[in-house]
Amino acid sequence: MKKKEPVSHIMTSHVYSVKYEDSLAHVVDIFRKHKIRHLPVLRGKSIAGIISSTDIDRLTFGGLFEKEDTIDQAMLEMLTIPHVMTSKLRTVNPDTPIKEVAEIFASEHFHALPVVSGEALKGIVTTTDVIKYMLEQY
Repeated sequence: MKKKEPVSHIMTSHVYSVKYEDSLAHVVDIFRKHKIRHLPVLRGKSIAGIISSTDIDRLTFGGLFEKEDTIDQAMLEMLTIPHVMTSKLRTVNPDTPIKEVAEIFASEHFHALPVVSGEALKGIVTTTDVIKYMLEQY
């Protein structure tokens, strides 16, 4: 196993993101269209938070992903991304070792981490990325 391999080798560098002022319905559309579960939230060019499909499921009881429900739609219209996103997030840089990322996932209960250089979003790494990497080692 390569102990110092950087996260840049396993991260997704083509990252879908949303703007701080976008609607939650837009977030749901991106999750559906691209079959992803985490979206960095940008305020200007800086990362302000991250929102996950689990965050949306908690609001809508998961019904929105199966069918349009008026209660779910009303909830999405009532709240904004800043209400729902995780704003106290951890980020890593492209040179952060994969081992350190795995330790963050294990100890801090995150499932995705934005990868940034300075304040610029460079990618995203998920628990699935780390698991796939670990499986390749065996």
